Amino acid sequence: MILRPLIARAFWALSPYRLNSEPAPSGSAVLIGAPHTSNWDFPFMLAISWSHRIAPKWLGKQQLFKAPFGGIMRALGGIPVDRANPAGLVDEVVRQSRENDRFLLVVTPEGTRELREYWKSGFYRIARDAGLPVVLGYVDSATKTTGLGPTIHLTGDVRADMDTIREFYADKRGLRPEDFTPPRLREEGEG
Repeated sequence: MILRPLIARAFWALSPYRLNSEPAPSGSAVLIGAPHTSNWDFPFMLAISWSHRIAPKWLGKQQLFKAPFGGIMRALGGIPVDRANPAGLVDEVVRQSRENDRFLLVVTPEGTRELREYWKSGFYRIARDAGLPVVLGYVDSATKTTGLGPTIHLTGDVRADMDTIREFYADKRGLRPEDFTPPRLREEGEG
């Protein structure tokens, strides 16, 4: 684990972005990675995590885990997701979070680097079902900063919780701002 913080330090020394981060949670949490508009978001996520001396798990499409890079992706904390058949994923991740003293899961709720109508609600269901706080991670091309924002505790009121998340991301711009899906869950309109 000594090498990772050194790699992160070198990354920030070479990057035009600066790390502007609140402290990492001391326990388990779900970390949102947003805006997710570029492949550069992945090295930013690793550099943020390694700067905080955390080794997060993260969800990625299963195609990333095929040869020749599958082993590397798993070693970096990747959990493959079959987008065509995601049944049981939330339950499996909740189970893993309960079996570990410190389980930090990075989720990109946009699910893709393209503009969509809604965020995927898996992050919310995982955090709610496991009783985990949500850390708002970000990349902001407007200020050339990135890092961990506030930690929130979900109330179960989906709309109110998403209002808090929307407020934080309102002024954040991804590397390709036109591809950012604003924070909104399909479930906000239900019940």
